[in-house]
Amino acid sequence: MNYVLHNSNKGKYANAAFCAGSARITRDLYSEKFLGVPFNISSYALLTHLVAHVTNLEAGDFVYTLGDYHIYKNHLEQVQQLLSREPLPLPKLTINDPDNKLRGLEGLLAAKYENLSLIGYQSHGKIAAPVAV
Repeated sequence: MNYVLHNSNKGKYANAAFCAGSARITRDLYSEKFLGVPFNISSYALLTHLVAHVTNLEAGDFVYTLGDYHIYKNHLEQVQQLLSREPLPLPKLTINDPDNKLRGLEGLLAAKYENLSLIGYQSHGKIAAPVAV
């Protein structure tokens, strides 16, 4: 079973696929951009966990394929700073759904911030970078 979502807006794209062939769901995302990648990863990883939960599957791999990945000249210093950082331990996401109300499409649409717990989250400081046009 493979579900593909595609959105095209002014030359920018995000193509996403959810694949379920066993008891796990896998998320495959294609996109481009330096400043948006961390947000994209966290957003789509969360979506993968939510879709896995509402379909009663285990969250599997998150595959992120970068296309047309480029770095603008005015971002070189920020990219070097990012690459010099040591990775931090990964947090654990828990979906709080004691009554199993978050199932199916209705459950996915009904999910709220209060249904989520992010345990052990740590982050490095912000890296400011101007938008390159």
